[in-house]
Amino acid sequence: MADSQRLLTLVARELDLDIKKYPARALASKISKLKDELVDPDAYAQSSGAASGAADEFDAVLSSVYTRYQQRLRAAHALDFDDLIMTTVHLLQAFPEVAEHYRRRFRQILVDEYQDTNHAQYVLVRELAAAGEQGVPAELTVVGDADQSIYAFRGATIRNILEFEADYPDARTILLEQNYRSTQTILSAANAVISRNPGRKPKRLWTDSGAGPQIVGYVADNEHEEARFVAEEIDRLGDAEGVRPGDVAVFYRTNAQSRALEEVLIRVGLPYKVVGGTRFYERREIKDAVAYLRAIANPDDDVNVRRVLNVPKRGLGDRSEAMIAAFAERERISFGAALERADEAPGVGTRAVTGLRAFAEMMAGLRDLAASGAGPADVLGAVLDRTGYLAELRASDDPQDGTRVENLAELHAVATEFEQAEPDGDLADFLERVSLVADSDQIPDVREGEDAEAAAAAAREQGVVTLMTLHTAKGLEFPVVFVTGWEDGTFPHLRSLSDPDELAEERRLAYVGLTRARHRLYISRAAVRTAWGAPNEFPASRFLDDVPEDLVHWKRKESSMAVLRAGGSSGWGSGASAWGGRGSGGSRDRDTGRNGPVVKRKALPSTGATFGSATPRPAGDVPSLEIGDKVTHDAYGLGTVVGLEGAGPNAVAKIDFGADGTKRLLLRYSPVTKL
Repeated sequence: MADSQRLLTLVARELDLDIKKYPARALASKISKLKDELVDPDAYAQSSGAASGAADEFDAVLSSVYTRYQQRLRAAHALDFDDLIMTTVHLLQAFPEVAEHYRRRFRQILVDEYQDTNHAQYVLVRELAAAGEQGVPAELTVVGDADQSIYAFRGATIRNILEFEADYPDARTILLEQNYRSTQTILSAANAVISRNPGRKPKRLWTDSGAGPQIVGYVADNEHEEARFVAEEIDRLGDAEGVRPGDVAVFYRTNAQSRALEEVLIRVGLPYKVVGGTRFYERREIKDAVAYLRAIANPDDDVNVRRVLNVPKRGLGDRSEAMIAAFAERERISFGAALERADEAPGVGTRAVTGLRAFAEMMAGLRDLAASGAGPADVLGAVLDRTGYLAELRASDDPQDGTRVENLAELHAVATEFEQAEPDGDLADFLERVSLVADSDQIPDVREGEDAEAAAAAAREQGVVTLMTLHTAKGLEFPVVFVTGWEDGTFPHLRSLSDPDELAEERRLAYVGLTRARHRLYISRAAVRTAWGAPNEFPASRFLDDVPEDLVHWKRKESSMAVLRAGGSSGWGSGASAWGGRGSGGSRDRDTGRNGPVVKRKALPSTGATFGSATPRPAGDVPSLEIGDKVTHDAYGLGTVVGLEGAGPNAVAKIDFGADGTKRLLLRYSPVTKL
């Protein structure tokens, strides 16, 4: 992938493209998706209208890049990863004698994890299994579970397994319904959740290993209380039942959720390992943002100033950086001080001087903001805005960039929490706190190239708690599993709520998570989660509606706020519905988005918290805003639009609400009305 992106960067320069507007990572992702669909450069040019001049700007650029990229690969006698299948398929289709050779050679074909195959893999199997000159097709066996198809974002298509019998009418289907991993209680819960997916072939897992203990449920007030419950329960299981940390896994829907869990585990001394990912403070976007803050706090911090000099890319290359570094060494000043005198540095061109000066002026403005008494959250927000870092991520179609935005929102929540806990703390104090947390955990990360199964096994051998996303957990199993964040908007993810296909995949992801547990299963949710400085309350996950109540033992049924709203004061959840007091008034057909409950935003006077809507507006109801427009918000009142990011369903407005400050609001989910 790295080699592919480097080549695409060269291609973009050859075509004189703006690499900020067309980053290599985004181009690589688009080209990979085209190859998964077996679309070569000529076919894409025709389908996109590039050949006739009818394509839009991006399609035309992508067509040119794709064509040139393939030319460069051929000139180097090289293939990228996606070519390995696409080229093979094209070879078999173009040369019948080659296809016949391999059809005779491979008389039996077995495909495992068939639900995770993409279109290119599907066609490859079809070509190899087709009847040859003798008219006898190969014996084809595929093994898979449609209920575990969770990789659509990687190009996997569930139709390959759902329609297998239609593609191969003579096929015989054998259901493997006996489960040798989980207790019947866990399997019954998983069966109940997945049974709601439309178009699914009926299947019910069963086991002869007994019912096992009830699932344990917990509703926390916020993500920190949820993490504290997880840590306390792991500790209790160790004392009461001899459960080792290595027997425990904690799952979450998004990487950003790991931060609260990591901080609590560090604080209580429970060793852990993040599998299939990176610890929160080691993630690239977090290190970039913290590097900016360190460079603001200390202009002479050469390491961090140089790290962010060209992040995001602003045309300041290695040569310019080397010239400034040499000038700083000669003058015996810091790199940051040398930037202020960039026009004096020998060998630095006029264009580079302009860029370096602009960077130095931006950093000076950010330092002035910090010196004026702005809190760490305000400084971080200004960094992400003024540098263009956040706007670049938001403009990307790459799902990984969406995850990076979520991680930065979580870092902003860290800064907001720090301000609330330490009202007199400044940026330097915040950075000291971050350093203490980031440096506390010495458990090594997953080694480069280590797969999730090997990493999980290593965590068990090391005797540490395993943290991972639900996607990473597929194929693994643990004696004790905590599945956290069961709220609409967290899990299922906010992006899936308005798309039935994505919502069905989220439900399959829930099924996968539940069935990773062998003996003990915990389900938890937080009533409030904070992002971009605004605490948001989401309703309980719609998936919880489907778990039979007799399977769950609730340690806490409702949040403090739910009890207060209901006027209760004694006992958690007495007289309330099992899933956090939503009651029976909500719609039972929540997956369709029709007649579902809408939770309006409203302010809590004591905390300033806001309640978010987990039900999106229809696309036509999203207000079209421009900078300078006046708006009203249900909680914040009158505001002025001061910035806009993204477009369509992902449009985000920055709105100045005066005394309540400037807020970032995803318009599709915010009660904003244009005046």
